[in-house]
Amino acid sequence: MDELLNEVLGLQKVWQAKNTEEMQRRGVVVRTELRDWLRQHAEALAIAMGVPLDDVGVEGKDGAGQRSEVAWTRVYSKSRTPSATDGWYIVYLFSGDGERVYLSLMQGTTEWIAGELKPREPAALKKRIDWARPLIEHVAGERADLLTEIHLNARTKLGKGYEPGSVLAIEYQRDAMPNSDVLSEDLLFMARLLGLLYKAAEDATHIPGDLPVEVREATQSAAATANRRSARKGGQGFLMTAAERKAVEDRSVLLATEHFEAQGWTVKDVGASKPYDLHLTRGDEKLHIEVKGTTSDGSQVILTRAEVDWQRRFAPDNALVIVHSIELDRSVEPVTATGGVLHCTSPWSIEEETLTVISYIHRTGL
Repeated sequence: MDELLNEVLGLQKVWQAKNTEEMQRRGVVVRTELRDWLRQHAEALAIAMGVPLDDVGVEGKDGAGQRSEVAWTRVYSKSRTPSATDGWYIVYLFSGDGERVYLSLMQGTTEWIAGELKPREPAALKKRIDWARPLIEHVAGERADLLTEIHLNARTKLGKGYEPGSVLAIEYQRDAMPNSDVLSEDLLFMARLLGLLYKAAEDATHIPGDLPVEVREATQSAAATANRRSARKGGQGFLMTAAERKAVEDRSVLLATEHFEAQGWTVKDVGASKPYDLHLTRGDEKLHIEVKGTTSDGSQVILTRAEVDWQRRFAPDNALVIVHSIELDRSVEPVTATGGVLHCTSPWSIEEETLTVISYIHRTGL
C-alpha cells in the first residue's frame, strides 16, 4: 500500500488534464490497485463502520474525460453514500503538488439541485463539520495527529473544493510514508469515526448545513418530472414518508394556532379548502396565514405558485409562520413530532429576490 500511495504522488507531479501515459497509469492505481488493497480489508472495515459486509463500497476516481488534478479513492457505505456527492465517507486525497496524501473523514462537497451539480456553500460545509466533530471527539481524542484542515495545493477549482469538506484527516508526507501495517491501522481507526457519523446521521432529524428535506424533495420531483437523467444520480439523503410529513404539518399548525389564540385571535384551519392554512379573525381584523413546518433551521421553505399569488393578494392582511427545528420520533408508531421554534412575519411581503425558481411550464406551440 505504501508503494502505491508513493507511486500516485510521483505521478501527481506530472499531472495533465490530457490522458497521457502517466495519467493512464495513475488511473489504474487509484481505480483498481488501491481499490483491490482496500477490499482486502472489507470485513474489518464493515465491523469498524458498523455496516454489513456487502454494504462496504470502494471506488477510485481520476476524472471523466479530462484527468482531474486531485485523484482519490474512497471507502463508503453503499446504502448511505452511494455517490461521493452525498453523506460521509473516508477517502485518500492526493495533493496537486504530489507532496502529500490525506486519509480524510470527508463529506460531499457538491450537491444535486434541480438536476444540476453545484458546489456546497462553505458555510453549509462548516455547519456539517461543527455538527460532526463533537460526535466523534471521544474516539478522535485517542490520537494527537489528526488534522482539522487539509492543504491539497491544487490549482483547479475542483481540486481546491475538497479542502473545506474535511472533518478530520491524517497526513502522509511523500518522504515519510509509513508502512502498510500502519496504514491499515489508520484506515480502520478512521472507519470507526465514519461508523459513529453513520449512526448519528440515522438518528438525526436534520443535519445542519443540509438542504431542508422539503427542498430536496421538491427539487428532485421537479427534475424527475422534467425527465432529467441527472435526477437519478443525487439527493440520496433520507426523504420523508407521508406519515412523517403529516406529523410535521400537524405540529406546525398546532403551534401556530396556539400562538395566535394566545393573542386573542379566533383561528380556523382552512388548509383543506383554501390556498392558505389558517383564517384569523379578531373583531374587524382578519389575517390569512401560511404555515410552513420543517425539521431544518427554517432558512429555506417551499412555496407553490398559488401560495405566492394568493399571499400577495392578501397583503398586508397576511402572515408567514415558520415552525422550524421540529423533532421526529421514528421509534414509535405512528411517528410523532415534537418541539419546534415558531417565527412569524406579518405583514408578509414576498420579494422576487427571495424566490428561487425550480421548474417551468413551457408552452411549446405544438
